[in-house]
Amino acid sequence: MNYGSLVYLFALLIPIVAIVAKQIVQPWLRLREKQIETEASMIAEKAAQYAAQTERLEQRVRVLERITTDRGIDIADEIEKLRDPKPLN
Repeated sequence: MNYGSLVYLFALLIPIVAIVAKQIVQPWLRLREKQIETEASMIAEKAAQYAAQTERLEQRVRVLERITTDRGIDIADEIEKLRDPKPLN
């Protein structure tokens, strides 16, 4: 086998290997992209839950601050308003 025939052999093999590699790698990349999208949506949902929880806690702190600074308010009624039937988690 001389160098000329090796060049032709590689000229045929390189595109074939590239096509086969593409057929193997492309589905894997699509799967990985879907995994990342799913993970991103889960993270966004968790962030929304944390934001809602933070908002509820901030509202409760505002009420507690108002209770401690306003002496004319009926404290027992305000404490009862703070009782939340929903858990924070």
